[in-house]
Amino acid sequence: MKTKMEGNKEDCFKCIRIAERCLEAGDLEKAVKFLNKAERLYPTQKAKDLLERAEKGGSNQQTGEKMNGPKQRRGSVGREKTSESAEEKKEKEYTDEQLAVVKRVKKCKDYYEILGVEKDATEADLKKAYRKLALQMHPDKNKAPGATDAFKAVGNAFAVLNDSEKRKKYDQFGPEEERRTSSAGEYQYNYSHGFEGDISPEELFNMFFGGGGNVYQRRSRHSHTHSTRQHFRYASTESSNDGSATLLLQLAPILLLVVISLLSSMFVSDPVFSLQKSDKYTAQRKTQNLNIPYFVKQDFTANFAGDLRRIERQVEEEFVSNLRQNCWRERSYKENMLWRARNYADAKLYERAQNMETPSCDQLQNLYR
Repeated sequence: MKTKMEGNKEDCFKCIRIAERCLEAGDLEKAVKFLNKAERLYPTQKAKDLLERAEKGGSNQQTGEKMNGPKQRRGSVGREKTSESAEEKKEKEYTDEQLAVVKRVKKCKDYYEILGVEKDATEADLKKAYRKLALQMHPDKNKAPGATDAFKAVGNAFAVLNDSEKRKKYDQFGPEEERRTSSAGEYQYNYSHGFEGDISPEELFNMFFGGGGNVYQRRSRHSHTHSTRQHFRYASTESSNDGSATLLLQLAPILLLVVISLLSSMFVSDPVFSLQKSDKYTAQRKTQNLNIPYFVKQDFTANFAGDLRRIERQVEEEFVSNLRQNCWRERSYKENMLWRARNYADAKLYERAQNMETPSCDQLQNLYR
């Protein structure tokens, strides 16, 4: 939020620009008027110099003004209004729809309301809502005030609700603690919290869209005339009835991958190992390097003729990857609880958060000791 002094400073420079145009057009009276106003808003040396110049060149400027008469003054006023209108259009780099979406998120009181889903929403519903809102809120696309915080809020809401354990705990006590109000009765919530530690909203966005840092770059190849229309259509295809064709184009690669997977599964044999014991994988082994347990089929020793070291490297890589993912989830949830406790001065919640264990993180840390 801009301070009053910063607002006055901007208005001051705008008055100076108008005064400079008035001096060039010979409208001395109006130039002096705007320069005096600039001095009252935010005193600057430039305004003082221009005011001195206007007073010294008064006779020549006034003579020119009398020769040109009201016609010149009307032209000056027209240029002034046109210039101010152009400056306002230049300064506003977002649409009313984008600002409205940001304001809606700021008014939300819980994660379900942020994503616009019901409390019994499925994983597919959450992903659909996040995909739509993340594209609308991304800082590269939405320049409206507060869009960055709204983007972080959407990411944090999805991260919590998409995890069954965190979602269950959030349903138990999350909304009650987040619905605290200020002394004026207004709802307050820190939308920027939740991803400063292990993962940022941009990383979550890239993970969800498959490293989609160039999502907007691809759209920028279109002509300038259609870029705004295509930009909006891309972000709202899932919610508009007339975007079915675009939605089908987006789903085509996924459907193709599904078909290829089904076809390949008919010709590809079962995996060599599994990290979980099952009916097929019953024989337990351990890697020589990190001593990670894994399971193979009963006939593994007799039939396997490949490189055992390569298989064990795959086992360790998959095991460590799972640990890191679980560790991030545990830390993210613990940080959310600590933030709520500090923000609302809840000593009991803070103690519970401090004592919360992160077993995956501990196991990951002990793995390389």
